[in-house]
Amino acid sequence: MRIAIIIPALNEEESLPHVLRDLAAVNVSGVNSLDVIVVDNGSTDSTPNVAKKLGANVVHQPRRGYGGACQKGMEFLRGNPPDILVILDGDHSDHVEDLGSILEPIIKGDADFVMGDRTKLAVKGALFPQQRFGNWLATWLMLLKTGHKYEDMGPFRAIRWGLVESMMMRDLNWGWNVEMQMKALKKGARVLEVPVRYRPRIGQSKVSGTINGSVNAGIRIIWAVWRYS
Repeated sequence: MRIAIIIPALNEEESLPHVLRDLAAVNVSGVNSLDVIVVDNGSTDSTPNVAKKLGANVVHQPRRGYGGACQKGMEFLRGNPPDILVILDGDHSDHVEDLGSILEPIIKGDADFVMGDRTKLAVKGALFPQQRFGNWLATWLMLLKTGHKYEDMGPFRAIRWGLVESMMMRDLNWGWNVEMQMKALKKGARVLEVPVRYRPRIGQSKVSGTINGSVNAGIRIIWAVWRYS
């Protein structure tokens, strides 16, 4: 199995070394190759230089937007596509040691799309109240539209490459995760959520760390539920 990990990163020079060093120490059964792609999303600090020094492939997407960064990473991979795509945040809030738990159901052939569910194992204070409310609202809306109950919209996720390519993902911002979750159901994919650990991020969140960021992301996510249903 060849695995590729896309890490969208905006001004993560402080946290990214922790993420990349943790990844270098991870050993997942059944994985022969692990390629790491850091997508610099218009950083004004030394994020891309840090990523290069630690051995990651660096791709630049100057137009800011979470979905656009993920799409740029996928463009880079199309010349030599992996079997499984993993998406991981660069803020060190996710425990990359849980990578095996996310990949195992796909490697064993039991799932096509696996998401990390942060709601059960997140340490106190790691998920802000606005994040928990936003998760609840978005997953409730998705339940109304699809009949499927998601527990989370966590960014730590793995999906078969062929499946995500068939989705023709198009969202350029915070609706990306919702789009993937909605389209996976539409395609009849085997979807699974597994509990993962979650801790306070290093540095300030671009979304939940500010009122404006939370509101804007919330509006985009709610709109995405309707757009992709």
